[in-house]
Amino acid sequence: MEIVREIELEAAPDDVWSALTDEAQLEEWFANEVELDPTPGGRGVFRWDNGEVREAVVESVDEGSRIVLRFDDDGVVDLRVEPAESGSRVLVREESPSWSTSLELHASALCMAR
Repeated sequence: MEIVREIELEAAPDDVWSALTDEAQLEEWFANEVELDPTPGGRGVFRWDNGEVREAVVESVDEGSRIVLRFDDDGVVDLRVEPAESGSRVLVREESPSWSTSLELHASALCMAR
């Protein structure tokens, strides 16, 4: 299954890029603990307080505009940042070969609500 989202933010593209690739900033909005080397072949580890841990490898990076992560479940997240009238646009494409039906429905509902 593939999910695609587009998010407009009132922030400069450089600030958005930092929020997506800086460990300290990722810990503010994504996971409780983050280790991320945002370079091709770099490792990412994301930990939540509920005990969930996800690991990833950075497949590719276009500094300041795109990062692609392959997670340990073979899911792929492709994040792109581009300038927009409001500040920035973030394009998110997520793919996973093994999402459960309930997760697929939840993700689809989130996309339709936006």
